[in-house]
Amino acid sequence: MLTLALSFLVIALLYSTVGFGGGSSYIAILAVANVVYTMIPKISLLCNLVVVSIGCYQFYKNDLLSKKLILPFVLSSVPMAFLGGLYPIKEKTFFILLSVSLILCGVRLLFIKDKQVNEVKVPSNGVSLALGAVLGLLSGMVGIGGGIFLSPILINMGWARSKDAAAVSSIFILLNSLAGLGGQFTKDPTFVDFGTYFPLFIAVFVGGQIGSRIGTHSKVSYRMIQVGTGVLTLFISGKLLLKVIV
Repeated sequence: MLTLALSFLVIALLYSTVGFGGGSSYIAILAVANVVYTMIPKISLLCNLVVVSIGCYQFYKNDLLSKKLILPFVLSSVPMAFLGGLYPIKEKTFFILLSVSLILCGVRLLFIKDKQVNEVKVPSNGVSLALGAVLGLLSGMVGIGGGIFLSPILINMGWARSKDAAAVSSIFILLNSLAGLGGQFTKDPTFVDFGTYFPLFIAVFVGGQIGSRIGTHSKVSYRMIQVGTGVLTLFISGKLLLKVIV
């Protein structure tokens, strides 16, 4: 459990610097550690909530949250995340879907480039609602908050700069994690054994505290953090894919 907790601490620290909760990587590590399959999304989403709650506060305090940008995304993503959490998905399908998603996100994090202020343009409400619905459904099914999908899209499409995308992703993850968790518990009311997994929640709390402060600091190189997070994501996704194949 100590090794698992240390892994969670490092993931929470790295991912929270770019506004993510780390849910996708928690799931991968829990899967490799042979944790009971039905408990994995619940543990991941709870850890997400701990980390992004801290991040949301830090981004709000530093005036980085754009209500105009985030509102349409969450209006459609939250109900769809709940429905995704309800959807029964086979174990192998679950892990293949997660592995492919992680690989794509890792590659995008490595090669994503920030936008200049004059290149940023907020998307239409229709586009935001449609995209939010798709990402919310996928997030609820897999058991993650979805920010790792949303943030690269926001930057690549010129809808937000890096730190603004991180702030929007934090809120997106927070609300989707709550909705997805509701769906997961509605589908399977078995509660998480907090006595066993308590060290993991403490680890992500500490990691999230450190990472969110680093990520909102004006002198920190956001690009360096993105590359480090991308490498970590690809490493974890590779291990998970090997587990699925072998």
